[in-house]
Amino acid sequence: MRMCVTVYKQCCAQRCADWMQRQGKVRTMRSLGNRAFGNRLVGGMAAACAMAMALAGCGSGNAGGSGGEAKAADGPVTLTISWWGSDARLKLTQQAIDAFHVKHPNITVNFEYTDWNGYWDKLATQNAGGEVPDVLQMDEMYLASYASQGSLYDLNKVSDYLDLNQMDASLKGTGQYQGTQYAAPISAVPYAMIVNNDVLDKLGLELPDTNTWTWDDFVAFGRQIVNRSNGEITAAGNMIDSTGLTQWARQHGEDLFKDGKVAISEKTLAGFFQMSYDWTHGDQIGGSADRGAEQAAGTQDQSDFARNKQAMVFAQATMITSNAKAAGTDNMSLVPIPSADQSKKSAYLKPGQYWSISAKSEHPVEAAMLIDYLINDEEAGKILGTERGIPGNNKIRAMLAESTTGTDKKALEFQDVIADKLGDAPEITPNGASDVMNMIKRYGQQVAFEQKTADQVAKEMIAELQSNIDSAA
Repeated sequence: MRMCVTVYKQCCAQRCADWMQRQGKVRTMRSLGNRAFGNRLVGGMAAACAMAMALAGCGSGNAGGSGGEAKAADGPVTLTISWWGSDARLKLTQQAIDAFHVKHPNITVNFEYTDWNGYWDKLATQNAGGEVPDVLQMDEMYLASYASQGSLYDLNKVSDYLDLNQMDASLKGTGQYQGTQYAAPISAVPYAMIVNNDVLDKLGLELPDTNTWTWDDFVAFGRQIVNRSNGEITAAGNMIDSTGLTQWARQHGEDLFKDGKVAISEKTLAGFFQMSYDWTHGDQIGGSADRGAEQAAGTQDQSDFARNKQAMVFAQATMITSNAKAAGTDNMSLVPIPSADQSKKSAYLKPGQYWSISAKSEHPVEAAMLIDYLINDEEAGKILGTERGIPGNNKIRAMLAESTTGTDKKALEFQDVIADKLGDAPEITPNGASDVMNMIKRYGQQVAFEQKTADQVAKEMIAELQSNIDSAA
């Protein structure tokens, strides 16, 4: 119990107040008859503590996948599947579940869905009470937390019913925790540089060879953009995010995390922050520090890239369509990000989302059959499309690319563009490190505004991040 209280203080204090206010607003649906049913308010500090206990592993039952190989049920089976997302996701997923019912009439699938925040609050409470849905949508930031407390089922035990070999090994590996497959990646989210070709054409510039370009090449090209536009157009905003940092570490022969601990060196992390500092000072190929802060606080439609004041942007490949819409042009390209060492296979396929099976599910075989249908069946692929991202199944991705045009087609095909740059899957975010994205942005701001040096924040960030991991252990 002492560990639960500690985790509550360190991980949940900032979330408890607004969490209690949000309870009761979660939408929950059933697929049979599409009947809505309410979600009861779990009162006060007891619920917040339940959430903390769940994340700490308190109140959790059996270890994931214990008890030998799973077997199919002899009679009718009822499953519950849960996910977060929009009404559009609800509609498409319900259609896919209805199609699954046709192929498997003995399996009835009920479903629940909420928004992002409500989902994790509710799941934590369900986990503490031992009433987790059979199939649940999982995120990379939380996989280690739930896997480490024995809340998820070992998918290797149902490999006869769930095929995870229709995706790249790099993507499949992101569903593992300490060597065990606890999650089935739904989608792949490659990291890219989105290029507005209209802006480059206006300036009379052509990209260098982006298949081999280095960071020095990028800086040199960025200076051309700034000079040709008399400072009105910048090259790209800073690469201040966890995916960019992970690839930066891999380009330098390191990992961001290894064996559940922070693995990146102070020198490599300092270089990452120093690079961003250099882009906002001197030639200001990334704009000024003030401009960068404004961009971070604004919406996509208000960004320099959307207003054709920035030639490129670091982002997930799937964001090319929304960026093209915001900028008012489809004349955009996806290219690999520069590298410090082209011999290193630093790129990887970040999982968009996963499907996992609860360790407490009474029907793991049928749950595996449902997941297999959702990620591997062509019929489901046509229904779900790219709503959850670029399908991890390579055959489904290729099928969708054949019937897709414009920027969506470029996003679907980008994985093939970087195929020779894809390395092994990086270790997933450890329990306690889920705030790494905000941490990178916070320390990046301190360097940009010269409050601290890159060397100082590298040392402080590693210490803070490791402390958070240790506290959650």
